[in-house]
Amino acid sequence: MAANDSSVRVIDERVIIVQVLISLFLCINFLLITVFFMKDFFYTTMRYIFFALTLMSDCVFLLLTNALLILSYFRFNMHMSLCLIVYVAVSLYIFVTPVTLTAMTLERFVAICMPLRHGELCSTRSALHCILIIHGVSSLPCVVVLSVFFASASHSYYTKAIVCSVEKFILHAWQGHLRSAISQFYFLVMVIVIMFSYFKIIKVARAASGQNRKSTWKGLRTVVLHGFQLLLCLFQLWCPFIDAAVLQINLMLYVNVRYFNYIMLILSPRCLSPLIYGLRDEKFFVALRSFVLCGLYKKH
Repeated sequence: MAANDSSVRVIDERVIIVQVLISLFLCINFLLITVFFMKDFFYTTMRYIFFALTLMSDCVFLLLTNALLILSYFRFNMHMSLCLIVYVAVSLYIFVTPVTLTAMTLERFVAICMPLRHGELCSTRSALHCILIIHGVSSLPCVVVLSVFFASASHSYYTKAIVCSVEKFILHAWQGHLRSAISQFYFLVMVIVIMFSYFKIIKVARAASGQNRKSTWKGLRTVVLHGFQLLLCLFQLWCPFIDAAVLQINLMLYVNVRYFNYIMLILSPRCLSPLIYGLRDEKFFVALRSFVLCGLYKKH
């Protein structure tokens, strides 16, 4: 009996810790979003629009995954149709942030390697079109997985009330492998795009001189930062493989490892990635510091 009480207490502490962390991460993201809407320059410039998109995407992702965590903890049954809607949203916003980071890299590529066309290709109107494309590209893995699911699931499966989780839509082992293969293909393409932009910008940087050279190397560092942000997003892809391997060893170890993975490989990167970018960007950092200090700080 004492052991059971201890187990419940530990689980309660874990849930509370997750709620505290998610509240902290959401507060930071909402702060950055507020700063974004403070100045016209931010929401009329493509790279800042994309930055705000990653912030909003991460907020939606954190809220949905946290809701699933709480519902799963209390063993709350949800109708399959509602679970399907939640699954679509979670699957979509898993990819929106990394795809947007890739788009931000391409924006820097255009700014440095095609400066005369930057104003035309990276206008506010183009940014809005890109957001639609980003969501369309990000939805394709979900469409593939759900198409296979609809072809495999029986009619009675749709009428069930279940504890909602992503795993409920993986009926066979090969479906999980298919989902992993699609994710890895996406990230491989993203890495190729970032590496292509990196080497093209290096080529321009070596040929540039004076102020142009300084600006070009700054753009190169931004591309490297986007690569690091993408690496943080990659961490969450490792979770299913780690969970599956540990589950074969010990159930209690599986619970502990899954809790650790959720905090370190899913929650933390979703907060650190935008925070790093927001603090590194000079214009955004000045606006953020001015907002936090209630306008007391002014750049000379």
